[in-house]
Amino acid sequence: MTTTASRLRDPSIAHRFVASDGAALHVELSGPADSAVTLVLVHGWTQDHRTWDFVLPHLDPGVRVLRYDLRGHGGSAHARPGSASIARLADDLAEVIADRAPDGPLVLAGHSMGGMTLMVLAERHPALVASRLAGAAFVATSSGDMDRLTLGFPGLVGRGVTRFEPRLARLLAGLRSDTLRLRPGMVRSGSRRLVFGDRPGRAQVDSVVEQLLCAHPASAGLFLEAIASHRGVGGLGALCDVPSVVLAGEKDRLCPLAHAKVIADELPHAEFVRYPGAGHMLPQERPYEVARRISALVRTAAPR
Repeated sequence: MTTTASRLRDPSIAHRFVASDGAALHVELSGPADSAVTLVLVHGWTQDHRTWDFVLPHLDPGVRVLRYDLRGHGGSAHARPGSASIARLADDLAEVIADRAPDGPLVLAGHSMGGMTLMVLAERHPALVASRLAGAAFVATSSGDMDRLTLGFPGLVGRGVTRFEPRLARLLAGLRSDTLRLRPGMVRSGSRRLVFGDRPGRAQVDSVVEQLLCAHPASAGLFLEAIASHRGVGGLGALCDVPSVVLAGEKDRLCPLAHAKVIADELPHAEFVRYPGAGHMLPQERPYEVARRISALVRTAAPR
């Protein structure tokens, strides 16, 4: 039996969690073990726990932070056939929490597909949400209609983008390589235009590119299909009484501002914050602001 003490002594164990279906996930814990609140940060599609690297320095050093790589991403195992679904990601999240943060209030923050995971968690694990969730942050995410994505292009071009996405998903899902064999310079140029807003920094763009090139291509394709079919409004209904914040970049092409507004409308007590000039990668583009909004939820969640 693996104990908490043995995990702390052995770094290879400390950073490894095995889900109920056998998938090994890479886990990172920081901050004091006796923190009153645990903050769980969930990354998005083709990224990993490093999505939050620019946010972390701006958080209260007294909070315990749990990050991990979703299956098929970063240092975690590839998504096995049938396991590349938002529902499975929600189950992974519940299991990681039960193992690494079994007690006390939780604040959950999810970026993009990570935010979708929070919505489905509320549907599939209502007891966890009711008993422990004290705050939720939805960062550049969507509750549905991702199968109608146009990347902001109008007319025929936009409809062409919508038709192309399923083809891209099938292409990626059929790849047998462990990583995307693309030139970093080409990926950097595409990422700068597609997922960032105005004038992104080189370090921020490089971080996104490095993570994307570590993602498992077939898993990425399967999860792209899962994102297209995502419908998370039901989960949002279960979060109506949870202190929440919805953060959106006004130049987000992947999860447009209108998608964020749907989430905010479903959460009547949520704070809806828009960032002019920002794109999809808010944890890189607006790290201080993201940390500030999340920290406010942590302070509210702390027992008095």
